[in-house]
Amino acid sequence: MIYNNVRHECNLYNFFFAPRGNRRMMELGRKIAQMYLNPFDKIIGIVGAKDCGKSMLIKGMFPGIQIVEGDDEFDFQNMPLMNAEDVGFYTPRTFHVDVRAASKFIPLEKIAQAILDVTKQQKRVIVEYFEMLYPVLNRNADLMIGIGEEVIVTRPSLFGPLPQNIADIVYKSLIYRKMAHSAEDLYGYVVRNMERPDYVRSDIRHGFVLDYVEKPINFDLEYIEDKIKSLIAKDLPIRYYDEEHIKIGDEILACTGPLMHVESTGQIENFSMVKKFFHDARFGYYIVAGTVGHKEEESDRLNTIDIMTAE
Repeated sequence: MIYNNVRHECNLYNFFFAPRGNRRMMELGRKIAQMYLNPFDKIIGIVGAKDCGKSMLIKGMFPGIQIVEGDDEFDFQNMPLMNAEDVGFYTPRTFHVDVRAASKFIPLEKIAQAILDVTKQQKRVIVEYFEMLYPVLNRNADLMIGIGEEVIVTRPSLFGPLPQNIADIVYKSLIYRKMAHSAEDLYGYVVRNMERPDYVRSDIRHGFVLDYVEKPINFDLEYIEDKIKSLIAKDLPIRYYDEEHIKIGDEILACTGPLMHVESTGQIENFSMVKKFFHDARFGYYIVAGTVGHKEEESDRLNTIDIMTAE
């Protein structure tokens, strides 16, 4: 059956900010499924490094799916994908495989054949680390999603993009998302005892944004920046503590995405606060922003789009 949709036929790729925080990543997954998932897609390729949020995105796209993760105490030879013929009428309609983890126990050729077998039965497979499998599978994904600093959603044609093309982008950019999230947590630590209005989180490239419902009257952005830079200079270790907390040095801090950090504060490069409050007249927010990996004088070009053209 052919499924025609102008959004799918005329679209090469879309970019989304990759949100920091598990709930926000799952919400983005839900939106991507609603907007871009074709009901007849058979192979969903996911590309991205360890701890970039792949599992949360998948759970948002496919609520209730059983994910086979690399750190599970799981016999990969017995996972549903490898035994789809043996479970009778009640076989799953959607399978999942983490290629990096499974390939330690199962040859890539065997994984590829299992995927081809179930897709012939009109079933779907979600493939993490799709770029590892593609040279053996020799078939591109119907929908491919790369997760780095941004989330790239593409429906490849015969001419690409190829999985390694997406991997080259997202693996390189992920460090900026980790630096930005780490800097955002340092910001939260510095202002934790300051009186401040309610806020929601937002995003910019190479940085973080907090949208306050009122203007924070006691915030000295120069002072906040200096305090954050002093913590960066101390090169304090940043460690996962539990599902809702991290540990920076000896301090335990609440965190919405405890795996999304650099290993120490000293790895946050070129941090600066944007030295003014922006007012969003549409929604009434007063916006505080911090950036990483930018020179301060470039902070007025944070979300520009650069398109290469032939000369």
